[in-house]
Amino acid sequence: MPTLRVQRLEALAVLRLDKPRGNAIDEPMAQELLAAARELAAAADVRGVLLASAHPKLFCPGLDLVSLASYGRHDMRRFMLGFGAAITAWYAFPKPVVAAVSGAAVAGGCILAMTADQRLLRRGSPIGLNEVKIGVPLPWSVAVLLRSTVPPSSIAKVALLGRNFVDEEAVATGLADAVLEPEGFEAGCLKVLAEFAEKDGRAFGRTKEYLRTDALTEMRAYEEVRIGEFLDCWFSAATQERIRATAASLGSRA
Repeated sequence: MPTLRVQRLEALAVLRLDKPRGNAIDEPMAQELLAAARELAAAADVRGVLLASAHPKLFCPGLDLVSLASYGRHDMRRFMLGFGAAITAWYAFPKPVVAAVSGAAVAGGCILAMTADQRLLRRGSPIGLNEVKIGVPLPWSVAVLLRSTVPPSSIAKVALLGRNFVDEEAVATGLADAVLEPEGFEAGCLKVLAEFAEKDGRAFGRTKEYLRTDALTEMRAYEEVRIGEFLDCWFSAATQERIRATAASLGSRA
């Protein structure tokens, strides 16, 4: 069953995350995110993309631990490299992208939102990277993406403390660009996207490429080289215990 839906609004496309368990990212969803990035980048009649959720009060809580808890090292390596490819494709996307963060955007959800040109937060929605609390490091490409997204003064709070941020505090850290009120939230996000999309597409794409090329080069060069370090932590006894406990708790709610 597809986990994404594309809605067309004239020259704009809305890519909606639409999956049970709160849009948690599993392997099929990662593959669909990569495919969607390629397809929408190649679509001549699409001038901009809104990353949004089909669920009105959530965005994405991160990786789907219920499905990933059973993965062995080989399968987890394949998944992480696939997820990394999807994130890199969206960060390299040549057209405007706005993330409409309508609810919790934690871990993988925050990572996906960071690929956008702007992240607009629905008031009351938490955003953050909690990987260190689970017992895994940020994947290499995510660390590079974070350094390119938030100011140096926010790095420790976001990456090393693993805190979530809400509203104006999220803006202050650099994880969000603005906070919008719940009423008219998505319309406000589309208005921002339309402002980006009205610019000359070639000039916009080249400028975005110049701004992001150093980070993208670093992300692509070392992701596979450093993946073993992530897996070593993921499969440590303490982290596996936390993952299994979390997956069991989530599974009981399904």
